Amino acid sequence: MFSVQPQSCSSCNVNCVRSLNHQPVCVQLQCIRKQRLKFHLLPAKWSGPITRSHIDRHYRIHSNVSLSVGTGAVPVEHDKANVNTPCAFLQLSINAFDYNCHVDLIKLLRQEGKLHRLRKARQKMSELFPLTEEIWLDWLKDEIRLTEDESDREKVYELFERAVKDYVCPEIWLEYVQYSIGGMGAQGGIERVRSIFERALTAVGLHMTKGASIWEAYREFEIVILSTVQPPPGSAPSQEQQELLNAQLERIHTLFRRQLAVPLMDMEGTYAEYSDWADDGVPEMVTRQYRRALQQLEKGKPFEEALLVSEPPKLAEYQAYIDFEMKEGDPARVQIIFERALAENCLVPDLWIKYTTYLDRQLKIKDLVLSAHERAVRNCPWTMGLWKSYLLALERHGADHQTVTDVFEKALNAGFIQATDYVEIWQSFLDYLRRRVDFSKEWSRELDELRAAFARSLDYLKQDVEERFSESGDLSCTIMQIWARIEALHCKNMQKARELWDSIMTKGNAKHANMWLEYYNLERSYGDASHCRKALHRAVQCTSDYPEHVCDVLLNFERVEGSLEDWDAAVQKTETKINRVNEQRARVAEKEALQARQEEEKAEHRRKAKADKKGQKKSQKVNRTGDKRKADDEYEEEWGEDAGIDEELFNTATEELMETESGLFGRRAPPRKTEPPGFRKNQRASSEAPQQPQDVSKEQRIDENCVFVSNLAFNLDDPEGKLRALFQGCGTVQQVRPVFSMNGVFRGYCYVQFEDRLAVPEALKLDRKEVDGRPMYVSPCVDKNKNPDFKVFKYKTAMEKHKIFISGLPYTCTKETLEDLCKQHGTVKAIRLVTNRSGKPKGLAYVEYENEAQASQAVLKMDGSMLENFTLSVAISNPPSRKMEDKGVPSRLLGAAMPRQPQGARGKGRTQISLLPRSLYRQSTPDAKAENGTVSAPHTTETDGVHGGPGTTSPDTQSKSLSNEDFARMLLKK
Repeated sequence: MFSVQPQSCSSCNVNCVRSLNHQPVCVQLQCIRKQRLKFHLLPAKWSGPITRSHIDRHYRIHSNVSLSVGTGAVPVEHDKANVNTPCAFLQLSINAFDYNCHVDLIKLLRQEGKLHRLRKARQKMSELFPLTEEIWLDWLKDEIRLTEDESDREKVYELFERAVKDYVCPEIWLEYVQYSIGGMGAQGGIERVRSIFERALTAVGLHMTKGASIWEAYREFEIVILSTVQPPPGSAPSQEQQELLNAQLERIHTLFRRQLAVPLMDMEGTYAEYSDWADDGVPEMVTRQYRRALQQLEKGKPFEEALLVSEPPKLAEYQAYIDFEMKEGDPARVQIIFERALAENCLVPDLWIKYTTYLDRQLKIKDLVLSAHERAVRNCPWTMGLWKSYLLALERHGADHQTVTDVFEKALNAGFIQATDYVEIWQSFLDYLRRRVDFSKEWSRELDELRAAFARSLDYLKQDVEERFSESGDLSCTIMQIWARIEALHCKNMQKARELWDSIMTKGNAKHANMWLEYYNLERSYGDASHCRKALHRAVQCTSDYPEHVCDVLLNFERVEGSLEDWDAAVQKTETKINRVNEQRARVAEKEALQARQEEEKAEHRRKAKADKKGQKKSQKVNRTGDKRKADDEYEEEWGEDAGIDEELFNTATEELMETESGLFGRRAPPRKTEPPGFRKNQRASSEAPQQPQDVSKEQRIDENCVFVSNLAFNLDDPEGKLRALFQGCGTVQQVRPVFSMNGVFRGYCYVQFEDRLAVPEALKLDRKEVDGRPMYVSPCVDKNKNPDFKVFKYKTAMEKHKIFISGLPYTCTKETLEDLCKQHGTVKAIRLVTNRSGKPKGLAYVEYENEAQASQAVLKMDGSMLENFTLSVAISNPPSRKMEDKGVPSRLLGAAMPRQPQGARGKGRTQISLLPRSLYRQSTPDAKAENGTVSAPHTTETDGVHGGPGTTSPDTQSKSLSNEDFARMLLKK
C-alpha cells in the first residue's frame, strides 16, 4: 500500500487524506458520505489535496459529464444513449445507491456478454435493493442457461429462493416449479417438486387472474407421474402397483377439488375438464364448493376489472380491493391482495404499515410476519415507523438478542428525514433492553448493557443527529427522564437519578414548571422531604412560565411536611417571586401599550398622508388634458383605498375643475362625452349617471353582510347580472354594486350584499373562481381606512409537512396532469396552481397529501424529475416569512435612486431622469400649494420640488430666513 502524508481535504478542511490501495481518500465519515471517493482519481504518487477539478476532470474523461456544483456526489443527469460501462461503474463508485445506474449497468453488461461482471453487478444490486420481477427473471434465465452439473443446479435453487422473498410474483413461481421439474430424476426429485408446487400454491394459488397457471402446471405434473405408474397395456397390475396407481389418482382428484374451491378466472373450463376426467362424475360436495367459489368470483370481478383498465401503480384500486377483502374476512385472500398491491406500490410506506399491522394482529405467524417486516424496511428504509414495528415483531416472536441489535443498527444507518425519528427508534430499542433486565437481581449483564445503551443514545443524539439536523430532536430530554425514573424505581439509585435531572435542567428546561414538577414527583415518590423542598425552592427561583402554580405546590408541601420556619421561608420566597413576576408583567404590559400607541400613531400618520396624497392625485387628475386614465392606477387601486369617491371630494374636484385656468388659452372647455375604449351601452344603462362616480358610502362598505369582489376584467359584460347569477347559490343577493369611473368605465371591482350574514362564508369559497378567463378575488368587506394593515391571505405561511411545493412546471401544465403525476406517491387531497392576477400560470403549485410520509416520498421521487422537458424542483411547503413593510415615509438607502419627481399639470413626461444636481434638489412636500389655491400654469417648472415652481413661492418664505430650529422641524417632518 502506497503511503501518502496526510493532506487537507478540500471538502471538510481536515488533515485526513490518506492512500487506500493507491487511492487518495478522505477517511472522515462525513466526507465519505458526501463524496464517496472510492475510485482512482489521481496518480499513485500524488501527495496534494483532492480538489473539485480533479473529480470533474476525471469524470469528463470517462463519461463526458460533470458533477453538479455543491452536491459532492450527485452526477448531472445525462443522456442514456451516451452511457457506457466505465461511466456506470464510476457513477456507482460515487453513489452506490443510484438505482437507475444499477439497472443501466446490468443492461450494458448483459448486452456485452460479460457474464462474470454481470453476476457481480446483480449480486451487488440485490444486496442494496429488492429486485423487480423483470430483473429476477432475466437473472434466473441467464443462470439456467449456464447450468452444467448438479452443483450448479443447487446454486440456481438458492437464487430462486432469494427471488421469491422479494415480492410475490406468479411468473417467478411458475419458472421455479418448471425448473424443478427438470430435476425430478434425481434422488428425492419428485418430492422436491411437489414441495415447491405446494409452496407456490400457498403463495400465489389464490391469485384470481394468474393463480390458475400454477394449478394447471401442478395437475399436468401429477398426470405425467400417473403415466409412469400405470402398468403396460394388456398386463394386470400387482397389488403394489395398484396401490401406487390409486394413490396417484387420488392426488389428481384432490388437486381438482382444491382448485374448484378457489375463485379463479376461467374456472368453468376447469369444472368441465374435471367432469370429463372423473369416471363417476363430479361429487355433490365439490359442486357446492364450486358454486360458492363462483359467487366469490362474481364479487371480486369488479375490482379485477378496475385493476385491468387502470394505469399503474393502481394504488386507489388496490386500496378499494383490500378494504373489500378485509370486510370479507378471509386472511389468506387479504394476504394475497396485499402482496399484489405491494408488488406495484413497493415504495408506499402506509401500505406496508397497514399490511404488517394486519399480520401482527391477525395471522401472528412468525415466518410470515418477520418476512413482511424485513421486506418493508428494505423497500422503505427511510420510514421510522416500519423499523419500530420490526423491532417489536422480533421481540414478540422471540428473536435472539443479536438479531434485534443488528436490525437496530441498520435502522440507525437508514437515513431518517427528521431528528425526532432517531429519538423514537432509540426509545423503542431502550424499551426492548429494559424488558430484558431482571431487576430482582442487584447486578446483571443486561442492566449494564441497558445503562451503556442509554449513555450511547445521548451521545448519538448530541453528536450525529445534531450535526445533521442542527437539533437533537429531544428538546424535553425524554430519554434522560426515562433513564432517571428507571434508576429511581427499579435500581433504587436516587443519586444517579438526581444527576440526570441536573443535566436535564441545564439543557434549557429550568424555566418550565412542568419539568420541575416532574422532578418533584420523582423525589416525592422515591426520594426524601429535604430533596423535595430543595427541588421546589429551585423551581420557584427558575420557573418563568407558570410561577403561581409552582408557588402553590411549595406552599401545599410545607403545609404537610414543613415546620413553622419552613413555612415562613416558603411564604417569603413565594411572595418575593410573585412580586417580581408582577413587576415584570407590568413592565411588559407598559411596553406593549407603548408599542401599540406608537403603531396607532404611525397608522394614523399613514392614513393622513394617504388621504393628502389621494386628494393631491385627484386634483392633478382633474387638470390633465383629455380623459384617458392610466391603466396602472386601476391595478394599484384597492377597494379600501380608492374604491369609492366621497361626495365632498367629488364636489371639491368639480369646483377646482370650474376654476382651473389653462394658461395662454383661457378657460378649458368641458370635456366631450366620448366613450372610451371598452365602454359598452349596458354599462351606461346600469349606471344612472355614467359621467359621475358612484356614491359608495362607508356605511355600505362596512357591512357584515357584504363581500368585496375584485380583479374582474374591465370589459366585463353586464357585471351586475353576471355576479348576481354567480353568487345566487350562496344566499339571497340583496344588491350588487359595480363601481364605475367618471367616464362610465367599469373599474374591475364591486360589492355584493346579501340579506343574511350566513351567506358570506359561502361566498368567500368562490375566491379565485375563474370569470371570463381571470381569477375573481372574493374577500370580506372591511374598511381599510380603519384597518390599514388588513390583508386576506387564505393559505398558511408556515411549514406544512404534508404539503409539497413544486416549481419549474411548464406553463401548459393542467391540474389534471399534475394530479396524475403526484398521485403515484400517495393520496392527493388538494392541488393549487399558482396564477397571476390575469389567471396565467406562474409555473408553481402546492400539492397536499394525506400525511407527512406521502409528502416526503413525493419529494424524494419527484425532485429533479422531468415534465415536458422541464426540470421540476420539489420541496416540503415552507413559504418564507412575510416581513411587514413600513408604509410610512420611505427612507433614502445607500445607492438608492433619487426621490420620485412630482407630476405637473401635464402628467408624467416621457423622460424621468432628473437633470437637477443633487445639491440643489429639494424633496416635495404634500402640503405645498400655489398661493391662490390653483394649479400652476403648464409652463411653470417643478425643479424647486413644489407644484407652483419658483413663481408660486410664498412671500413669507422669500422674506424670512430659516433658523436651525426650523431646519430641525423640517427634518423631523420627513
